[in-house]
Amino acid sequence: MQAIRRALASETAAGWAFVLPSFALIALFGLIPIGWALLLSLQKSNLISPETPFVGLANYRALSHDPLFRESLGHMLIYTGLFVPISIVAALAVAVALNRSIWFIRLYRTAFFVPVVASTIATSIMFLWLFDKNFGLANFLLGKIGVGPLAFFDSPGNGALYSIVAVTVWGWIGFDVIIYLAALQGIPKELLEAAEIDGAGRWSSFRNVTVPLLGPATMLLIVWSSINAFQLFDEVYFITKGGPLNHTLVPVLYLFQLAFQQGVAGYAAAIAYVLFFLILLLTLVQFWVGNRVVHYSS
Repeated sequence: MQAIRRALASETAAGWAFVLPSFALIALFGLIPIGWALLLSLQKSNLISPETPFVGLANYRALSHDPLFRESLGHMLIYTGLFVPISIVAALAVAVALNRSIWFIRLYRTAFFVPVVASTIATSIMFLWLFDKNFGLANFLLGKIGVGPLAFFDSPGNGALYSIVAVTVWGWIGFDVIIYLAALQGIPKELLEAAEIDGAGRWSSFRNVTVPLLGPATMLLIVWSSINAFQLFDEVYFITKGGPLNHTLVPVLYLFQLAFQQGVAGYAAAIAYVLFFLILLLTLVQFWVGNRVVHYSS
């Protein structure tokens, strides 16, 4: 009994008591659904019928013969290949421009961050209006220079996907800007002054001193932006529904349609797990490369 009392009175027990509510929520809404989804991917289920026959790896094998799944993966890779570098390069340029002491600088920084906290639905509605073929502001301005009208979200080929890239870059660039601003303000001024004394110009100092020291921030943003890109859903669901002609169909939207519109939940769960392992593999590769090329100052 004394041992039990000592254990209950220890700091370890107190720590677990504080952690327990959060752990219970994570288990209830995180760990249990993850395990259930894994089981679901090995079954044939429509989320309604109590009969869920076990099919093993049949759902996973079927993915290799699914043209829509392969097409959605291709769109995801195109989107990621555009969204990640564009958002990071644009954010770095904006962060450098905002990393100075001028009038209303806090207002300018806030203005760039506002889209991050704005509702995705509100952002989508705004761009539906801006890119409208008949009444949109974008086509109105393009018409002034003799271009258009363009059907941004109804364009054949990958035109609609490129428009989705523009929407998401605008919506997320503020997050990248804040990260880069914090990193820029953490660079010791002594290093920049030493480079200037050695005769380095502004561009040379930025390329050889600033950019390498921003490596950890860049690595963080590449990993985070890639994960975010692989999980693209809100914008395509609200704006294009995967159209036109499936040109904006991405894996998360595809599995949503399968699970909640067509009742093929087991197959959709298999897609979710394949996507999870793709994200995990990409992240591990990025960290492996980053550990060899990124400079981490002590």
